[in-house]
Amino acid sequence: MITVGVDGSVPSRAAVEWAADDALRMREPLRVVHAVDRSWYQVGKFPIEEMPDTLLRNGRQVLREARELAHDRQPGVEVTTLDVEGVPAVVLEDQAKDATEVVVGSRGLGGFAGTLLGSVSTHVAGHVRCPVVVVRGERRPAPYGEIAVGVDDSPECEPALAYAFEQAKLRGSTLRVVHAWQLPVHAYAPGITYDLDEIRAARHQVVRDRVAIFAQDYPQVTVVEDVPQAHPVQALTEASERADLVVVGSHGRGTLGSALLGSVSRGTLHHAACPVAVVRA
Repeated sequence: MITVGVDGSVPSRAAVEWAADDALRMREPLRVVHAVDRSWYQVGKFPIEEMPDTLLRNGRQVLREARELAHDRQPGVEVTTLDVEGVPAVVLEDQAKDATEVVVGSRGLGGFAGTLLGSVSTHVAGHVRCPVVVVRGERRPAPYGEIAVGVDDSPECEPALAYAFEQAKLRGSTLRVVHAWQLPVHAYAPGITYDLDEIRAARHQVVRDRVAIFAQDYPQVTVVEDVPQAHPVQALTEASERADLVVVGSHGRGTLGSALLGSVSRGTLHHAACPVAVVRA
């Protein structure tokens, strides 16, 4: 089952469209979740015990519109709705326990105009075990026919690569495998020289070794090796300009909040021009 969180915002509507399309491709039912957050009404000396009617009515309206949007987008997808009381980030984390994929908008109604990524999407992407797709609200041109995925020389990137291969197969897209590299700081010291051709060859071999693990199972997917000398966030952001989806792995080694994401996945979520899928190792 694919779970999508909604709040009536523009990114939320874009998330519903994305989730409906993916549900059709993956042959999964779609669950639309809205969190009714009454925490704002529990502040102060005299908290309001009963849920305000406007809050309840708004939640039902948001779910109704999201269901209609999903049905109009993909009539063949089975859609259910769920209204849950609680903090949105926590509700989505709980609803993700039986989900194949979670889809959220990049920033909801509670976000500030200057922020690129909301607290809900940051929390969900950092804590949920299944893949999390963060969708922006901006309209883009027709599909580019390309999926981009970031890889490094560690086994932890393999779940992200597996997800990217599957998405490329389902969409009939080219898969761009991005492996960015940088010279160490001491490389610029006098007297230290590096053979750049040798380094590039070694970096390309890293990509080939990773791709070889999945290539036999996905013979229909065309793979493009992209090995730029750049920071990984810069390389993935540039790849996002011509991609329909960027996939990043998250090692999940942190202990607090967005630290679970890691700097590359967090940076890519903030700056990518297209939807980003975060796949935990």
